[in-house]
Amino acid sequence: MRSTRVSEPEPPPPTVRQAAPLLAVEGLKVHFHTRDGVVRAVDGVDFQVGPGQTLGIVGESGSGKTVSCLTLLRLAPPPARIVAGRVLLEGEDLLRQSDKRLAQIRGRRMAMIFQNPATSLNPILSIGQQLTEILRWHTGVSSKAARARAALLLELVGISDPTARLRQYPHELSGGMKQRVGIARALLCEPALLLADEPTTALDVTIQAQILDLLAGLRQRLAMSMVLVTHDMGVVARMADRITVMYAGRVCETADAATIFNAPQHPYTLALLESVPRIDHSYSGARRVLPSIAGRPPDLLHAPPGCRFHDRCPEAAPECRRVMPREHLLAPGHTVSCLRRGSPGEAAP
Repeated sequence: MRSTRVSEPEPPPPTVRQAAPLLAVEGLKVHFHTRDGVVRAVDGVDFQVGPGQTLGIVGESGSGKTVSCLTLLRLAPPPARIVAGRVLLEGEDLLRQSDKRLAQIRGRRMAMIFQNPATSLNPILSIGQQLTEILRWHTGVSSKAARARAALLLELVGISDPTARLRQYPHELSGGMKQRVGIARALLCEPALLLADEPTTALDVTIQAQILDLLAGLRQRLAMSMVLVTHDMGVVARMADRITVMYAGRVCETADAATIFNAPQHPYTLALLESVPRIDHSYSGARRVLPSIAGRPPDLLHAPPGCRFHDRCPEAAPECRRVMPREHLLAPGHTVSCLRRGSPGEAAP
């Protein structure tokens, strides 16, 4: 009798493990408690940043971009209160840490470039004092080593004669030079995550381009992640791998940059893109008028019920005025908050 051989089952294919996000923001709510009432400036925001990735957060003024960014380091100014949510940096919830632990993280693991270089530097301390103090506090190196490191960083960000600049004070520098100092300060301890809040707003167009080129080069050279807050769609097109679109304290849409620009799904995202001038279009005379978004963002002290964009949205339906949309997964890595795109609804607050 011929024996039959039972073949061994084939091993299952290896599972592909996705890298854990460096930063994960979950259900973040930041409210300003004022004498007139509660302003829900950030109202349930979620986003992630992967290792080596740049996330662009875009939206009009008052959309909650800067408050979200400041809250990551618990720097949102009073009367802001963090009502709910988690901010996980490498798995550690920053909103649950002591002030002592947070001081160890700021500048070391996560650092920030502030919007206005003129006000982010101390006017009574020299550039050298402001840079070396940070480095010595975090690393314990000698004054001489800290000064050498500070000079090296100034050279890295394109400042000529860095040794002389260390002796100067902020009022002796131009706006572009101050912003470069701000970038050098943020990079002193080689953080894993850099937060850049409108880093080119106060600068002229030529200097803006130089700063953006500098940030792109440094991100590659230092292999760091970045959260870039801006209202300029051209900036995120140039810099971001992924984009989160915010409106009135909530996230409208999140996807990779190519999807946002080529196949936007939320009406607000589409309106933002249509309002950006294009070099291949003419806007003079009657040939083409540059579109704008009708109306203005809502007063968050008296936020409207339902979708916060409904009174400016050309696609709004009656339910959009009553029901708040929740984030809905359209495709892997692409979420949208719109009832017209299949998002589930929740009771308006």
